[in-house]
Amino acid sequence: MMKTKTNPWMILLAATSIAIMMAAVSSCTKSDDDNNNKITAGTFTDPRDGRVYKTLTLGNQTWIAENLKYLPAVVGPATGSQTEPCYYVFGYDGTSIDEAKAIANFTTYGVLYNWAAAMSACPAGWHLPDDAEWSQLIVHLGGESVAGGKLKETGTTHWNDPNTGATNETGYTALPGGRRNDDGTFLYSGYNGYWWSSTVFSSGTAWGRWMYYKSNGVSRDACNKEYGFSVICVKN
Repeated sequence: MMKTKTNPWMILLAATSIAIMMAAVSSCTKSDDDNNNKITAGTFTDPRDGRVYKTLTLGNQTWIAENLKYLPAVVGPATGSQTEPCYYVFGYDGTSIDEAKAIANFTTYGVLYNWAAAMSACPAGWHLPDDAEWSQLIVHLGGESVAGGKLKETGTTHWNDPNTGATNETGYTALPGGRRNDDGTFLYSGYNGYWWSSTVFSSGTAWGRWMYYKSNGVSRDACNKEYGFSVICVKN
């Protein structure tokens, strides 16, 4: 049989072409990864009350990166419902919106909403995140065991000592607004932050997320819709 003579220039040309293709694929992948990991800061003005919030875009999600302070009404902690909207300010027991807004906890930590109120609390163009959207955010930040530290404000000005694992590397600056409990009391301001999702678990419960001053994780639980939790919103 005749042997085919190999052309060294053809080998070099083929090798060069492969190298260029691999570099292009690598460059494209790196660009996609960079875009997925990029965090972009912005602002949003709530037209309902003129309040300006910071926003963060992480991957393909844009979040209002502060506890919501929309307060169309207010009640004291003894008033609760699983079905009718209730709005609370930690430490305030009354029905005056102006008085509630003068409370230091309102300025720092925002409003606590029962689930019915939370479902309609976000401004137009935004919504209460569902459980899957929370999960997407947490996976993007490395999982439940570390995401809390990346979201929590650093130091112990607003989180109690030791504020474990807080790096705030996202710039989110999550704050522990505590909660209104179903027994009519306020609990855990400065210790824990609780946030609603829109996803129902049962007729009386919905999924919530929380962060703890002694952990860098984010926990998930089915919570009584009567609780008063903080709200953050994600863009439609």
